[in-house]
Amino acid sequence: MKKVRLIIVIGLVLTMGLVAACSSNDQGGSGVDETTYVLKVGYVQNEQDFLTQGLYQMAERVKERTDGRLIIEVYHSSQLGDTGDVMEQAKAGADVGALTDAGRLAQYVPQMGILDAPYLFDTYEEGLKIVTSDLWKGWEEELAAKSGFRVLSFNWYQGARHFLTNKPVRTPDDLRGLRIRTTGSPVWQATVEAMGASPTALAWGEVYSGLQQGVIDGAEAQHPGTYGMRLYENIDYITKTGHFQLVTGLVVGENWFQTLPEEFQQILYEESYEAGKWASYKVIENLDKLEELMEAEGVTIDEIDLTPFKEAADVVYDQFPGFRELQAEFNAVLGR
Repeated sequence: MKKVRLIIVIGLVLTMGLVAACSSNDQGGSGVDETTYVLKVGYVQNEQDFLTQGLYQMAERVKERTDGRLIIEVYHSSQLGDTGDVMEQAKAGADVGALTDAGRLAQYVPQMGILDAPYLFDTYEEGLKIVTSDLWKGWEEELAAKSGFRVLSFNWYQGARHFLTNKPVRTPDDLRGLRIRTTGSPVWQATVEAMGASPTALAWGEVYSGLQQGVIDGAEAQHPGTYGMRLYENIDYITKTGHFQLVTGLVVGENWFQTLPEEFQQILYEESYEAGKWASYKVIENLDKLEELMEAEGVTIDEIDLTPFKEAADVVYDQFPGFRELQAEFNAVLGR
């Protein structure tokens, strides 16, 4: 009887061991990795923004192509913090990413800051030629090696940036003495200053209250951002200088990226690029409509002669080492 009980106990132990072994392999001992990965993507604009919608579309496609093993969670309206905060988390190895401008990456690879230079290119299609060039792709790899940031795609277009003020602006002289909000990018700061204003760095989420309370006299921004943040409620004029064409990139932490299977890495590259392209063309298609909506709210939108602004901003290319040469290289890429 004791022998029977002993045999039963041994059988149970062996059975439990077999079950445990199967569970550790996730596929009945097949050895197939079924790890689930999560990426939290932060963005400063609201849920209606076309780039936010592009991120949602990307999340759906990635989930579908990875059978639910790579989940992208989208956090709009600075829910994860300002872009700089999210970037620091990504650099530290967290499972987060952000849509960011080239200026934030230029501290690691200075040449990348050229994308933020004034009047470098005039259309989204020209911007695409730059960010898909061999020169740019080489900088992306250098960035990953130096900084811990991995670029998934750099084709997310937010529009041309214009001046938002409470006084008419016809020439750079009209910007004299105005505190104009821009990002902390050294190139953007230098450009705003070269065109006559006093550049003021302020988190995007604080621009509305900054205008309302007189902390700043104006800002420079693209139409989707201006409308999405309702900045038209605190300004009277939008002057269409188009001094920057805002093409941004979806960036994640390199350490997190390297935890992914190679197949998932490739899926992220592909779906990020496709979503960025889709969102960018939605932006372009709706720029005129956004102008109509803001004009209906009482904002005057002025088309002006860009020549004096281009002439004033041109000095920026001599303020950053190598920019004048890079400008010539990209002019060649663009066939100019």
